[in-house]
Amino acid sequence: MRTYVGSSEAVSVNEFIELALGTPLELWIGVEGESAEERAARLDAARDILAEYPGLPDDVSRVAAQVIEANAPELFNIAPLMRRPSGRRSAARPGRKGVAA
Repeated sequence: MRTYVGSSEAVSVNEFIELALGTPLELWIGVEGESAEERAARLDAARDILAEYPGLPDDVSRVAAQVIEANAPELFNIAPLMRRPSGRRSAARPGRKGVAA
């Protein structure tokens, strides 16, 4: 299966994340062994990006949720839950006082 972010194909998980974020993942999570000076510079750059693109966290969350929803069975080896239509609640089962199903 091929995965695209915009018009670019992501060939690895890290490349997908980088394309979705528009920045390298390391900018947000850091790298092992970074110095205090490197960390300060990285966080400074991240703050600048967030100041310029305040909607970035929401956009990233939306993309991540869409990817998880579309690929959950393959990514996590799970079966999707059956969802009830909104606004409908089932009645209490016979023989069970005050317990909604």
